[in-house]
Amino acid sequence: MKRLNAVKNFRNALSGLVLLLALSACATDRSYGAASGVEVAELDELPPPRVENLYVIGPQELLEIEVVGAERLSGKYLTDGEGRVAFPLIGLINLGGLAPSDAADLIADYLRGRYLLNPQVRVLPEEIPLPTVSVGGQVNKPGEYPVLGRQSLLRVVNQAGGLAEYAKLDDVLVLRTVGGQRYIGAYNIQGIQRGNYPDPTVYPNDIVVVGDSPSRRRVDAILRFAPLLSTSAILIDRIGR
Repeated sequence: MKRLNAVKNFRNALSGLVLLLALSACATDRSYGAASGVEVAELDELPPPRVENLYVIGPQELLEIEVVGAERLSGKYLTDGEGRVAFPLIGLINLGGLAPSDAADLIADYLRGRYLLNPQVRVLPEEIPLPTVSVGGQVNKPGEYPVLGRQSLLRVVNQAGGLAEYAKLDDVLVLRTVGGQRYIGAYNIQGIQRGNYPDPTVYPNDIVVVGDSPSRRRVDAILRFAPLLSTSAILIDRIGR
C-alpha cells in the first residue's frame, strides 16, 4: 500500500512538473538576430579585428597625447570611468573602446580647421594592459583570460575550466567589434570537438558566451523525484525539442 501511494505521489508530482516545464519551454526563445537593429550577416566566419585594434582604450587609463607643434595641448590625460578625457579646446571627448590610432584621428578631426590647419596627433598609452578575452555562461570558471595574439575557441573554453554541466553544446556565441560594427558568431562546439567544423580563432577583446541547456536541467529536476520509487523510472522528454 505504501509503495502504491509513493507511485501515485510521484505521478502527481511528475504531471505538475511536466506542465510547469512545458510552460517555461514555450517562453524560451533560442532564435538568433530577432532583436531590433540586428540582422543575420551573409558571412562564413567572423571578420578578424584590425591588428592595431587588439588594444583599445579603457576607463581610468593614463594617456600621453601629443599634438605636434602645440605644446599647450600636449600632455598626460587620465580617462574617466567611461573612457572619456577633458581635452583643451574640445571639452569632454569619448576615447573608450578606440585604438590609440583611432583616438588620435578623432582628436585631429575635432581640431582640424577650427584651431589647427593640419593637426598631427599621437596617442600613447602609459601602460598597455595584458590583452584578454571574456568567457562567460556555462563554463566552470567564467572570467577574463589572457590571450596573446590568436587563440582557438576550444583553447579559450578550456582556459575557463571547460564546459559546465548544463552547457548547451550547439549554442556558443563569440561577440566581436570590428571597425565600430559588432558581430555575433554562433558555433556548435560539439561539432568542433569532433572535427566536423574548423575551430574558429578568438582574438583579444572578444566575448565568448556558452549557452545553457534547459532540457538537461529538466531531466535533473525530474530525477529528483526518482527516490520515491523502488524501481527505475523511464522518462520520455518531449519538451523543448
